[in-house]
Amino acid sequence: MDVPFLLTKAQMRRIEPYFPLSHGVPRVDDRWILSGIIFVIQGGLRWRDAPAAYGPHKTIYNRFIRVCSTKYSLLWLLLAMPMTC
Repeated sequence: MDVPFLLTKAQMRRIEPYFPLSHGVPRVDDRWILSGIIFVIQGGLRWRDAPAAYGPHKTIYNRFIRVCSTKYSLLWLLLAMPMTC
């Protein structure tokens, strides 16, 4: 699958401890979903304009809403910080 943007494995290792736990339902791959969120925000796109390779647009939107909650907003700060390792 060719996508315009994908988080690196190093970036994912850095933020994985802050992900909410799954509650029985298998989660769509966080790396693809977060990459889709970033792609949509960077491009100023509508959620449904995200390439299908990132996952269902409704899942991308729902995860964005969850990550923007106070508890998980630290994820965005970590993604914005430069990588030092």
